[in-house]
Amino acid sequence: MCSFLVLFILIATSVCEGQHDKTCNVVPKDQYIEVGSDAEIVCQSSCVRGKIFWTLNNVPMDTSLSNTINSSHTVLSLRNFTHRSATLQCHSVDTQQVLGGTTIRTYSKPSKISCIWEYINQDRGKGVPEILTCSWEHQMNSSMKINYTVLSVPSLSEICSSHVKTCIFTDTAGKIPFVVNTTVIVRAKTAAWEVNSDPQTFYPYHILKITPPKLNITALSNALLVEWTRSSIKKSEKCHCEVRYNKWVLRKTLDPEPISTIIIEKLEPCTNYKISVRCALDHAPWSDWSQEKTVLTKLNKSDVKLRLWRQVAKPDKNGVRQVRTMWTEIPSTCQGTFTHIVKQTSYKEHMRGVNYADILCGNSTCVVDVNQDAHRLNLTVFHNEALLAEDSVYVPAIGESLPQVTDMQTSTLDGVILVSWKAPVQPVSGYMIDWTHNGNQYYWKESKYTNITLFDLLYKKPYNITVTPLFDDKTGHGTEALQICSRMEDPGNVTIIDVQTKDKSALVRWNMKSQEECSGVVVNYTIFYMTQNGPQLNVTVDHTKREISLKDLNPKTQYSVYVEAIALTGTTKSSERHFNTKKFDPMLITALSVCGSIVIVLVLSLGLCCAVQWKKFKEKPVPNPGLSSVALWPSASHQKGTSSFQPFSNPSESLCERVYMEDDQRTSTPPLAIGCDPHLNPASDQKEEYADPAIIPAADVQNERPVEPVETLCPSPGESTALLSSDNSPLTPYRSQSSVEAPAPRTSKQCKPLLPEKQQEKTVTVYVTLDMFEQGQGR
Repeated sequence: MCSFLVLFILIATSVCEGQHDKTCNVVPKDQYIEVGSDAEIVCQSSCVRGKIFWTLNNVPMDTSLSNTINSSHTVLSLRNFTHRSATLQCHSVDTQQVLGGTTIRTYSKPSKISCIWEYINQDRGKGVPEILTCSWEHQMNSSMKINYTVLSVPSLSEICSSHVKTCIFTDTAGKIPFVVNTTVIVRAKTAAWEVNSDPQTFYPYHILKITPPKLNITALSNALLVEWTRSSIKKSEKCHCEVRYNKWVLRKTLDPEPISTIIIEKLEPCTNYKISVRCALDHAPWSDWSQEKTVLTKLNKSDVKLRLWRQVAKPDKNGVRQVRTMWTEIPSTCQGTFTHIVKQTSYKEHMRGVNYADILCGNSTCVVDVNQDAHRLNLTVFHNEALLAEDSVYVPAIGESLPQVTDMQTSTLDGVILVSWKAPVQPVSGYMIDWTHNGNQYYWKESKYTNITLFDLLYKKPYNITVTPLFDDKTGHGTEALQICSRMEDPGNVTIIDVQTKDKSALVRWNMKSQEECSGVVVNYTIFYMTQNGPQLNVTVDHTKREISLKDLNPKTQYSVYVEAIALTGTTKSSERHFNTKKFDPMLITALSVCGSIVIVLVLSLGLCCAVQWKKFKEKPVPNPGLSSVALWPSASHQKGTSSFQPFSNPSESLCERVYMEDDQRTSTPPLAIGCDPHLNPASDQKEEYADPAIIPAADVQNERPVEPVETLCPSPGESTALLSSDNSPLTPYRSQSSVEAPAPRTSKQCKPLLPEKQQEKTVTVYVTLDMFEQGQGR
């Protein structure tokens, strides 16, 4: 009713103000309301004409929640508002303009109040409890500081206060009003709002926490007697107690007597148990656990189960077999001295009556040597020299016809091994299953079924399992299953050992090492490779491969590669390795190298041949112009008929045998050439001049092209030895062979008649050297 009155006043005030001022607004502003309560919001729309609509957190609201009071005021009614925080806005329908808005926040009241009434001194537990602890739940939707106060109703007297959801009141003067039924409330207050919880009534004994009981334990032959004493309470109140021993808890409802007892049976012998007790009144909280006590159970003769069994090894060359006997070990925590003795008895006719020496054994296993005959092994256990228990087991003879299981199957699943087999044809009383992971420590279990599940196995270890049928007081032959692991792990380590690259391919080799016995069997390998920025490619090969050639690679490119080994149990991968492809194919480079080598050899060979030929050419003698002479050789047309010269290829037929030497050369004015025959024309129109080679400039000599050595015709006595010259050619060092008057002392052979004068119009210059005659004489 008050809220409606306030709303009416707000509307009236806004109406009066709206007569003088056309404004738009939403009231009330920044409102706090309790979760689940109702609220009304007013929108003043004097500044616009037409209808309005509301939005909640920018979502349009149902128009049925809005009520128009007049042309300038609209009321929005909110029912059961549960939003933690919401923004309400008023909009014009015509212009979509926001006319105003407000924010509504909610708060909740405290709930689920609980109180505990307890003693300060837990060991005393008498009189009126001194401590009252109350707690509650409260959903805090505000960041503001909240003050909590616990009040007694109806007086509303303060019991305690706190800023958290727990309040503790300590009363050493006995002022706590919980002697009779008491009702309390919790008030939560902030600067913006205040709320009270629903009232909660408490019965004193329903909130009383009694002190922990006093505990006493006695160990019996096969049980524990637990006795405890609790604090004095009202006799009409029931009491519940719990006894905790190791991981077990026993709960018992007791009469309201201060002393209670309980017997715990079916405990393991020679085992330490930790015992503690706690109690509570009906509907009241539990007391704290009593002080924990440890007690050792006694060994009871009826509880000793030896479960004797054996594992028979294969016979040696002498037929002797080692039999490992094993039994359930008596706990080392048992007090006293224990002695284990094994004795063997042979079943063979002529061996009966033979006494074997007793074998003193350890606490749980013993090795006995037996021959190929059947034997029975007897185990006797003494406790402080008194017989405690005994058992025996049968060892069949080698080749004895006894039942045996067949078709053994094993499988593993989540760390357990499932074993199944086919029963023998002969009837059996049961089966003994034994298993080991190292050949030294054995486990065994008896079953009446043809399957069994082995639990509590070591992680990732291989096990050898044997099943032996039992019948009467004997045993059959054992059947051993294939070794199986309790759990298979991932494959072993895979390592890339080599990468051989070409321009467009790479050969990748890897190695596989299984470091664990139960490593998964590899099914296939997947090779992943990629460039720095390219997509990842892969290729898969079977488990027999250890290398692969990657094709269609890019030349001169860096690649990364790794190998992943895949098994049914998981996968492992190698470390990543980088490699660079080559720019060219190595085979092309090899071919070019071979061809280049061949070309080089050919060039060197050709060069050597040319060098040899050049050397031979350089070693040929160059004609000395001072020792040579020049003759006029008739042209081919004049050589027919009467020629004064014969071919040079036959020096023996030379016209002359004498040649002028270098010391005979001198400067002279040659006369007209005279032929060898005095009957021919003694005159000639040709004139020759002679010059000493020594006075010829060196440049002219050097520039003179050497000629091939030819045989030089010896001049006749009438020939001139002057140097050859002409008006249009430089002076040549070669001597002319024109006719001159020879000195008197010099003689020569008669030459054949020269050509007629009219036939000497055309001549050819011929260079002749002295070595021509030497070469000719050598031939």
